[in-house]
Amino acid sequence: MNTHLHVTAWALAIILFIVSLVLHKQGKEKAAKIVQMILRLDYLLILYSGGDLIMHYLNGSGAMTAEAIVKGLAGVGVIAGMEMTLGKIKDGDSAKVGWSVLLISILITIILGFFRLPGGLM
Repeated sequence: MNTHLHVTAWALAIILFIVSLVLHKQGKEKAAKIVQMILRLDYLLILYSGGDLIMHYLNGSGAMTAEAIVKGLAGVGVIAGMEMTLGKIKDGDSAKVGWSVLLISILITIILGFFRLPGGLM
């Protein structure tokens, strides 16, 4: 199973997101763009490993299928929130909507991934 790949890819995404934010705030646009492109490549690993985990739930007993699908959609929401936030900050606009999408999606993803679905902390 790709659980370790998925968690590692998410940890890397969070680090790259923060680095990109800091670089944008410092006015280092070229460096921020490079980091954001690496982050976008990391999204591919996240989507691959997350899709594999969802398929694992779909092929199983089906007891947690709906929650796995909601977690997957919330994970896509996290990616969308990261992209919206970085895009708005880059353009100098208000990023409140991006931050809201990001935070709500992260909460849903963490609660379902670590506390509800098998393979998490509980």
